[in-house]
Amino acid sequence: MSKRVLIVDDERDILELLELALLRMGLESYSASGVKQAIDLLGKRHYDLCLTDMRMPDGEGLEIVEYVAKHHPSLPVAVITAHGSLDNAISALKMGAFDYLAKPVSLDQLRSLVKSALTLPESSVEQGGLLGKSAAMVQVREMIEKLARSQAPVYISGESGSGKERAARLIHEKSARRDKPFIAVNCGAIPENLMESEFFGYRKGAFTGAEHDQEGFFQAADGGTLFLDEVADLPLLMQVKLLRAIQEKKVRRLGASAEEPVNVRIISATHQNLAECVEKGKLRHDLYYRLNVIALKMPPLREMREDIPLLAHAILEKISIDCRIGGDALAALSSYDFPGNVRELENILERAAALCSENLIRVDDLQLERKEASGEQPAENSLQDYLDRLEKEAILDALSKTKYNRTAAARLLGVTFRALRYRMERLGIK
Repeated sequence: MSKRVLIVDDERDILELLELALLRMGLESYSASGVKQAIDLLGKRHYDLCLTDMRMPDGEGLEIVEYVAKHHPSLPVAVITAHGSLDNAISALKMGAFDYLAKPVSLDQLRSLVKSALTLPESSVEQGGLLGKSAAMVQVREMIEKLARSQAPVYISGESGSGKERAARLIHEKSARRDKPFIAVNCGAIPENLMESEFFGYRKGAFTGAEHDQEGFFQAADGGTLFLDEVADLPLLMQVKLLRAIQEKKVRRLGASAEEPVNVRIISATHQNLAECVEKGKLRHDLYYRLNVIALKMPPLREMREDIPLLAHAILEKISIDCRIGGDALAALSSYDFPGNVRELENILERAAALCSENLIRVDDLQLERKEASGEQPAENSLQDYLDRLEKEAILDALSKTKYNRTAAARLLGVTFRALRYRMERLGIK
């Protein structure tokens, strides 16, 4: 049976163009010339996709987006906006629209949108990768379920180690882009002079050493998701180029004369406060507006203490088959504040599993930092964060000195290649 698409537009030319394009894709199309007629049709028949213009004689397309979100939450709805009216598109995405098209409508973009919308996975309560029964984690999983059914840019906030990349991967895995690449980029780990070539790629001969054409992160993520971690660390000049790539959905390789289209969904994250970064002039306001369309906040581990035993057992099962944790050690973990969040819990248990005797982790094996007698909370910049920064600086320095030869860098640092690779993965160094 053919999939059904409802088109809502009062312009006859646009309707005919969309109907013809959908017919060639083997789809049934139905049309409405206004908000009232569209809502009436939505109540009478099942549709697999709704495309709506933003302005109609009897109302706004946002009314249809709102109606669908409330009464038909599993129906993807996309809006068609006038060229340059991205503000309307952003408002629609925040209200639950799947995606948007700008006039004049590009048939290639239309086909890509329709294909993505009609391959959305069924809604599911199963959420691998983010364990926990606390109210905070249940809320996160419910939000991820909604975000997976959209193409809107997502900004994930949260403290270091709270699982921002894990959440981004889960959004991708549950979306229509799940069969395409998920490319994670740590924006703070790329030397400034390499940023443009790393993000957008380059042509052979673009600079000394460019011996062949090279894709950038955008091309590598084409059709999938580009995750920009620590996005606030991007220098202002790079922010301008990133903003253009997001708005135009095109990139230009270094040394190329023409832009090339890219189809990526942007998910960004940082442990910093993005609004404060804008106020301080560290982040462009227009880029903030484009990245922060829909926000997801990852809760710190201290706000979901009831999940600590479950997480601890899951981590131990992953790193050691035989190792167990005693009840007193679990109690100690449950009362600890974890300034480094889930990443710190993983580090503590990895160390404890290596130090414990008789395959049983006891309180002393955890080596938890004690609070001061005054009862003060741990500082915002934890010891783990400080040590991570020092380790990252040392690795980046070694990589720079060895022209990014990891084997040589490992020798310089006095560690094995395997140990260096593990540390680079843990610290997000690509």
